[in-house]
Amino acid sequence: MNIATVAERSGLPAKTIRYYEDIGLIRPARRDNGYRDFAEADLHKLAFLGRARSLGFSIEECRMLLALWEDRSRASADVKALAQKHLDAIDAKIVELQGMRDTLASLVHHCAGDHRPDCPILSDLAGEG
Repeated sequence: MNIATVAERSGLPAKTIRYYEDIGLIRPARRDNGYRDFAEADLHKLAFLGRARSLGFSIEECRMLLALWEDRSRASADVKALAQKHLDAIDAKIVELQGMRDTLASLVHHCAGDHRPDCPILSDLAGEG
């Protein structure tokens, strides 16, 4: 398959596919003319990577997951540990975002939003509040 076909079938942009090749996540064969020649296995790897990235896994985490996926003697505990670490990071980010939301909601609530220049939002951002 050429890059346009594999991009369409995997749902990934050709630019992303080229990037994944540049960083060694995939290694498609090359034709005599130098063009990439993707196999079904490459397509499956790309779909795997696309799904992993959509779940927020970093490139390095994707590299580890891909290695585990390709290693038929892997322990599922290794996969679970990696996924659990990522889940813990997501949970921490949710707590952080909720705190940011609560703070901003309070500031918005306390701002009169009228014609006067005093504003608790700007005062807080300036460290005056």
